[in-house]
Amino acid sequence: MFAEFLQYLFTGITIGATYALIALGFTLIYNASHVINFAQGEFLMIGGMATVSLIGLGFPLPVAMLGAILLAAVMGIALQRFAIAPAKQADPVTLIIITIGAAIFIRGIAQLVWGRGYHSMPNFSGNEPVNIGGAVVSTQTFWVLGVAAVLVVALVLFFTRTMIGKAILATSMNKVAARLVGIRTEMVLMLAFLLSAVLGSIAGIIVAPITFTSYDIGIILGLKGFVAASLGGLGSGMGAIVGGLLLGVVEAMTAGYISSDYKDAVAFGMIILVLFFMPRGLMGARVVERV
Repeated sequence: MFAEFLQYLFTGITIGATYALIALGFTLIYNASHVINFAQGEFLMIGGMATVSLIGLGFPLPVAMLGAILLAAVMGIALQRFAIAPAKQADPVTLIIITIGAAIFIRGIAQLVWGRGYHSMPNFSGNEPVNIGGAVVSTQTFWVLGVAAVLVVALVLFFTRTMIGKAILATSMNKVAARLVGIRTEMVLMLAFLLSAVLGSIAGIIVAPITFTSYDIGIILGLKGFVAASLGGLGSGMGAIVGGLLLGVVEAMTAGYISSDYKDAVAFGMIILVLFFMPRGLMGARVVERV
């Protein structure tokens, strides 16, 4: 019984780490521009699919991964430059519709390039699983957790130790004031989309050996990432991590102890309950209003 619990727990933490990376992408863009980017899942798809394609062309795995990340980064910059920037004066609903349209466009191109089938990618370090307390854990799980941890630490250092990171934080707090002190806010927004695309593509690469990948995988994983970001508190980096891990574990436990048919329903049920009682999420900022 304990081994079974461990099995579900490891599964939940693994997929939860992926949700957390996607949620961090949502948070980055939301903090910098107050735009909810529903094309975030497509960056994840590009990461996995492009890596598989480049491996099929004979490139080594590290080179294929780097090429996929660069492709996603270019797509992120293009999305901000050609879709978001021209409509910067539009209301939030219009910007959301633009990102949804961009997601549909990217997905359509991916279907033409890669087809509708599922594609597999080998584990990074062999197929021999590891036994932990009776639970059978894939070696790819350790890659997912390790890469996610490194990326989180790197982001913390980036935002606290670098001028560019502090410029992004300043822009998120007050765009007008940031512009007045000389921060080029348009470049900051472009950088936020680039970083978000890189995070999404890395998440797609490290999870592809576990879940497979396809042209439409970004739909459900992108939505789950948004749920994770909302659970933790949209705009909160730590909330994105907590929300992603919590969502992953609850999904795995639901699939294991009840039925896999309900895991998606439980995920979206969680956000309804949390936002009903805590509208700003588990770790969202509290707003104080003077009266």
